[in-house]
Parts: sequence; structure tokens; C-alpha cells
Amino acid sequence: MDFKLPVQVNTAIKLLNESGFEAYVVGGCVRDAVMGKVPNDFDITTSAYPEEMKSVFASYRIIETGIQHGTLTVIVDGIPLEITAYRIDGEYLDNRHPENVSFSRNLKDDLSRRDFTVNTLCFNEKEGLVDLFGGTDDIKNKIIRCVGEPDRRFNEDALRIIRALRFSSVLDFGIEEKTAQSIIKNKALLGNIAVERVRDELTKLICGKNAFKVIMNYHEVLEEIIPELSALYGCEQNTNYHLYDVYEHTALALSSIENDKTLRLTMLLHDIAKPLCKTTDLNGVDHFKGHAYLGEAMARDILKRLRYDNATVNRVSHLIGLHSERAPKSKIESKLMLCEIGVDDYKAFMKIRRADCLAKANPHSHDEKLKNMQAFLDEIEKNNECWSLAQLKINGNDLKQLGFKSGKKLSAVLRALLFEVIEEEIPNDSEELKKRACELL
Repeated sequence: MDFKLPVQVNTAIKLLNESGFEAYVVGGCVRDAVMGKVPNDFDITTSAYPEEMKSVFASYRIIETGIQHGTLTVIVDGIPLEITAYRIDGEYLDNRHPENVSFSRNLKDDLSRRDFTVNTLCFNEKEGLVDLFGGTDDIKNKIIRCVGEPDRRFNEDALRIIRALRFSSVLDFGIEEKTAQSIIKNKALLGNIAVERVRDELTKLICGKNAFKVIMNYHEVLEEIIPELSALYGCEQNTNYHLYDVYEHTALALSSIENDKTLRLTMLLHDIAKPLCKTTDLNGVDHFKGHAYLGEAMARDILKRLRYDNATVNRVSHLIGLHSERAPKSKIESKLMLCEIGVDDYKAFMKIRRADCLAKANPHSHDEKLKNMQAFLDEIEKNNECWSLAQLKINGNDLKQLGFKSGKKLSAVLRALLFEVIEEEIPNDSEELKKRACELL
């Protein structure tokens, strides 16, 4: 493995070695290097105890990040390096944090408490790669496997349950059978974990390249996080448009859109209200009228419960409310849509409709409509055609000079002028607009 550590990392390891201690980079940075990726975050583990580390780095700035758990942050040439003593964890009473830790001189003691074999790899440039738990084989075979007994690992730290799914999704790895069984068995432990931590792992999971398989194979785990998803599983869609139940359609649609947090969250929740809106007519055909609008409200509640930021809550819920709107059939309709939702959401709408269709019986049913939508937008932007008040060649001050007073009437006239321009009843010309405004006055 051709793995060159940054100068600052080598400096820290060398200082520890020269003082008689073992030291390695460990975890994700080594895993990534083995996989041929360029690491950007380096954690160091060492046989030195905290007070000994302080002595080794006495001439450097030290931040006692988690001194009670054996962790110091040392600033080497302006770069912060997190260095942790080999440790043995005490009993976990809250499924997240050990009650106490003790320090060890034995590397295996430290690695045996870690989550997955792929994260137990160690490296320094003197000894090379150290693999005590078969991590390189599991990387080669694309497997996520707990270190030791899975039930114990997940009861120690229940966040590892969703982390296992996140690694499977992001790395495109499968999950070893005993580990997979334990994930399902212990899924309820996620209720003991801070919602922000679970949310962050969920976000990474749904943005992974293996998200479809993980979402399909571990729906019970995701339902612990978002209980509303349970109604989607097995909810059939007996229509000419659909092949899959709502849950599988959701997973396919999510995996069919680009790797973007907002868009992936939108697809995860876009049909969340379908089971509540489902009706079946006399011919046995299912209908889901109003699901987008109810889904907007449900998604808002779910995202707030998971403590997403307000911008994400507002944008995702808005896009869900928008997702089943009719695509514009003309340039004028496109400008009206742009006026209503703006160019960013117009572009997002096209992506959402494309992904939605790719998870239906006829995945190309909207190809022509979406192609036309893009063509309309291209022409509008090329010609700088007016679709917003900011582009209108008249403003509130102009209307005041014509005799209008500030207030609702002035705003209403500006909107009326804008729509007449959009619908090509009058040109976007300042003199023509003033003339028309006087008529309205």
C-alpha cells in the first residue's frame, strides 16, 4: 500500500516513538487508503497514557479534548491532530458512552472495542499496515462486520446500528450475516441515542450509492427513526402508472436522483402521505388525491422532529408539496411557474419528476415534457425574458410618480403588470408599462 502520511502526522508519530511509545494512524483514514482513496482526516492511537502524551508534546500547544477518555488534540505546525491512548472501555449503561475507561499498553485491547473490522486498521511508515481483525479481507470482500460479538458492540453504542447501514450505503458494502441479524434484533436501541446523531447518520445513508439496497433490506431500522415509513411498506399502487408498492417506489426514486441532501430527503418523504390518501374506485384502481399537499405537512413535522435546520425543513417540505404539479406545456406556462417558485425550484422540480418517473411502470413517460421544460427555460434565460418583479421595467417608485400611494393597491398593480408581461399582452418596456399603469390608475 502506497500511503504517505502528512508531515505533521509523521512528526507526532516519530516523537511518540522516540519516547518509547507505539503510535499509529487508525480507523477511517487507513480504511480509505486501503481502498485507494485520499484520506483527509487522521486519528492517532498510542500506547502512551495521557500524562505521558503531555510530556512528549510539552513544546506544542495541547487541547485537552477528552482527557478523561485519553484524548488530546495536539497542534503540529498549525494542524490539529487528535491523539488517543490505547484504552479499555468500562460498562455502557446508556447504549452510547462507557461509564469509565482504563488505559492499556496493548494495541489489541484498544482495537477490540472498536465498531467494525474495516475501522481497526492501523498504519505507520516504519511498520506499515497492521491488521489484527481481518479488516483488509473485509474491504476486499466489501463486507461490514462487527469486531467480536455484534450484540455486544451494538449494546455498547447503539449509534453503531445506523452507522453500519451508513457504511454499507456509502462504501457500497454488504453486511455480514450475524451483524445484519443483530442490527434488526437491536434496532429499538436507537431510541436511546440523541436524535441529532441519528439524523446525521441517516443523511449520509440516504446519500450513499448503495442506498436502495440498504433502504429495502433494513426498512425496520429506518421505521425506528421515521415511524411513518412503516405504512409505505406493502402499500400497493394498483394503477397503470406503477409497478411497485409505495415503499419500493420511494427507494427507487431516491436512488434515481443526484447525491444531494435536499433532493434525497425530498424523495425519501415525497409519498409519505400516500397510505393516508389512498382510495380505490369500483374498477379496483387506486387513487392518492391530495397526497402531495398532506405530504408537505407530514414531511415538515418529520424533519422538525429530526431537528433538521429550518432551511432544509422549508425547502424539502415545499418541494414535496410541489412534486405532483403538472409540467408546463408552453413558454408562458414556464414563466408563470418561474414566477411562482423561482428558478432553483423549477430546476429541482424537473429532477424530482425525472426521478419519480424512473421508479414507475413507464420510466420515460415524462421525457418529452421535461425536455420541453428545459428548452423553455433555456430560451427564457437566453432572451432574458421577464418572469419576476425584479426584471420588470417599472417599480414602486415609478408608480408613485404616476400618482399611486404605497400599499396593497400599488403591489397589486405591479403584479398585474408582471402577469400581463409574462402572458405577452404587453412588452416589458418602461413607457408601455407606465401607460398601462395609468390606465389601471
